[in-house]
Amino acid sequence: MRIVETRPDGSGVCDLDGIRHEVNLSLVDVKLGDFVIVHAGFAIETLDIEEADARIALFAELAATQGEACD
Repeated sequence: MRIVETRPDGSGVCDLDGIRHEVNLSLVDVKLGDFVIVHAGFAIETLDIEEADARIALFAELAATQGEACD
């Protein structure tokens, strides 16, 4: 997810494909625009843009494969 808002209390808002979630950012050192892995409402890892794009593509591919398995 991409960080679109940071707040002084250590929380922020992250976006993935237009869906936004409030996220606790206290476990990672981040800035606006960074990409993070989120688990259970906490950002747990930061990613560079290339790695973020690769992981998003992988999840999209997995989702497409699951759709085919249900047909």
